Amino acid sequence: MTDDAKWVTLTPHRLWLTQQAESLLGFFERRLIDPRGGFHDADTDGAPLPSGPQRPRYLHATSRMVYCFALARLMGRPGADAVIDHGMDYLWRGHRDAAHGGYVWAAGEGAPLDDTKQAYGHAFVLLAASSARQVGHPDADRLLADVATILHEKFWEESHGAVAEQFGRDWRPYDGYRGQNANMHLCEALMAAFEATAEGAHLRMAERIAELIIGRHAAEAGWLVVEHFTQDWRPDHDYKSANQMFRPEGATPGHSLEWARLLLQLWELGGRRHDWMPPAATALFRRAARDGWDKARGGFRYTIDWDGAPLIADRYGWPCSEGIGAAAVLNAIDGAPEFEGWYRRIWDFSATYLIDREHGGWFPQLGDDNRPTYDLFAGKPDLYHALKACLIPLLPTSGSIAKGLIGSGIAL
Repeated sequence: MTDDAKWVTLTPHRLWLTQQAESLLGFFERRLIDPRGGFHDADTDGAPLPSGPQRPRYLHATSRMVYCFALARLMGRPGADAVIDHGMDYLWRGHRDAAHGGYVWAAGEGAPLDDTKQAYGHAFVLLAASSARQVGHPDADRLLADVATILHEKFWEESHGAVAEQFGRDWRPYDGYRGQNANMHLCEALMAAFEATAEGAHLRMAERIAELIIGRHAAEAGWLVVEHFTQDWRPDHDYKSANQMFRPEGATPGHSLEWARLLLQLWELGGRRHDWMPPAATALFRRAARDGWDKARGGFRYTIDWDGAPLIADRYGWPCSEGIGAAAVLNAIDGAPEFEGWYRRIWDFSATYLIDREHGGWFPQLGDDNRPTYDLFAGKPDLYHALKACLIPLLPTSGSIAKGLIGSGIAL
């Protein structure tokens, strides 16, 4: 760096961030609402991806749109209410299992297309319900109470301080797999629920998850986040699955970056009493930057092995989004020049290669030549991560994005 001013203190940079957030929301909202229920998936140009009568509407995708447009509502964006209403209605009518309780992973027209009950999806329902409550949606309380009860009574394993991964429709155990990804997103959602309700049980559950996943297992793994576990929460470093989207082998640097930010948010919400959290957040970020960043091409590799060597070397958009958020929060709390450097470096890469300046949105995946590739993703699936990257640097570190927008708005 050749200048001393932090980018987040500069009015032009703050204006650029708000413009990027507005551009993302505009790209996704153009043809988002599917009158048959749920939301359309966006093609590379923002048009709905081709879909037939059996197109699945995934639980996490429906919930994330509710969350993102609740943030848009807090930003004062006209039209956001219609998106929230549509998503909240579909969560209750389309995803909710009135017979057995809980929420099916993939809803179809008239019947579930995947009726498993997954902790990952339920975490996002809790996030959607909590954000809807923050904007005063009339159906938020019933959704929040329902999903919180399901998470506590069906998924939560008190002896471990985390949630089980998955069940059948009638709540029969699915398998013995346990995973950190669902628990990480539940930690985020529990913090949002605590902010929305002031119920301390949500905060205590979030703290227990962080203590297990990061305070114990990541610390023992040299500050790599362990992704896969056996039923009794022993690390399974040799785990392999065909599901590269949600269960890739090895370590995922993007999750280390995501946890770095979440730990600092949890530290703030808990009254800064957990002294281990800030140094753990720093250690997670530094290990992810050291092993995950592609020094030749830029960007964060999707997965690495336990020695830091690449497994899936393609760079995805969402880890850069999480890296931006983590660098911004660490820069605000710690203030070491390295975090300002990383904040600028990741944004430079993202602006050059990930932001689609012709059609809008972010490319989800880049190949060896830094050109978009689509072997795992179709179209442009992500608003959730990219929107957070634009908003987190604008807001105080003392809570979630929703809390920051309620408390101060976006100050240029």
